[in-house]
Amino acid sequence: MPTGVALRDARQQLFEAAERVLVRDGATGLTSRAVTTEAGVAKGVLHRHFADFDAFLAELVLDRLGRVKAQAAALRDAAGTGAVADNLTSALLSIFDPVVVAIVALVIARDELRTRLRAAGTARLPLVGESADLVAGYLAAERACGRIAPDADVDTLAPTLIGAAHLAFTERKDDPPEPGDVRKIVTTVLAGALR
Repeated sequence: MPTGVALRDARQQLFEAAERVLVRDGATGLTSRAVTTEAGVAKGVLHRHFADFDAFLAELVLDRLGRVKAQAAALRDAAGTGAVADNLTSALLSIFDPVVVAIVALVIARDELRTRLRAAGTARLPLVGESADLVAGYLAAERACGRIAPDADVDTLAPTLIGAAHLAFTERKDDPPEPGDVRKIVTTVLAGALR
């Protein structure tokens, strides 16, 4: 690899390369060499920006968590507008993109990564836990708007939705579920709670 060539945003370039490798080759194919090769940079670039590969992976997951938090704000802002089922269907389709599904598998596969993420204050199962919080926050906002039953247990409904959607997306890695299938999950889980 050439040296002395300035990289615009090495961290982001490495994250994007890691996401491509992870989706294409899975958790076992994600190595520091695979990432730097995919990014078209020397292997030392990764170690110049991160203490080790697990530190890089932890930052990758935390970067993705930042996106989930942005989605949470947007979803909460949607409370009271549109159809609840449509809002949640769109959110679940966005949350469980191929990168997130692959990252969840990666976190499950790497003990050291889970340890570092917990130390950083993530949910017990990063991305899944935060996604459940995202949905619970939205459902609570909809309950406050009167569009969800006042006695609806949003803290049970949210992880139920996330779990059912996660299963639907992981079972069909190469062919994610259709929006109609995700909407069916939403309407089934929320059948007794929607007003």
